[in-house]
Amino acid sequence: MSQQPQSFEHHAKMVPGYHQLATALLVLPTLYFAWTAITDFSLGALATVVFAFGVIVAALYARLFPLGVQDRVIRLEEQLRLARLLPEQLRGRVDEITTDQLIGLRFASDDELPKLVGRVLAGELKDRKSIKAAIQNWRPDHQRI
Repeated sequence: MSQQPQSFEHHAKMVPGYHQLATALLVLPTLYFAWTAITDFSLGALATVVFAFGVIVAALYARLFPLGVQDRVIRLEEQLRLARLLPEQLRGRVDEITTDQLIGLRFASDDELPKLVGRVLAGELKDRKSIKAAIQNWRPDHQRI
């Protein structure tokens, strides 16, 4: 199965089974349970609504926790990459780059990375979106979750 080339416009990962199907399977019954609890109130109906909202919260955290771990891994990978690719005068300033900025820099090719890091450290590029928009030679990331 071939993967679509990544770019600034096309790099967000969408998993239809999660982002569409699972969301619908969680939200639609919850709305029905809430409607039922409002129109025909009982403690059982209220408990069902509370449980359904709890399942939605658990599903959100089940997605957010791995994304947090992924951000930490990206930070480590990019710090190692920067130590290998940056000139000496920039290498000592790697700790000044935020995790959000490192996440944006991961898409930069090895050749343009030092220039982008210089722009980040100069305050020109402040967040991952502006960094990704500045990348000319996109380095795809097909392994993210």
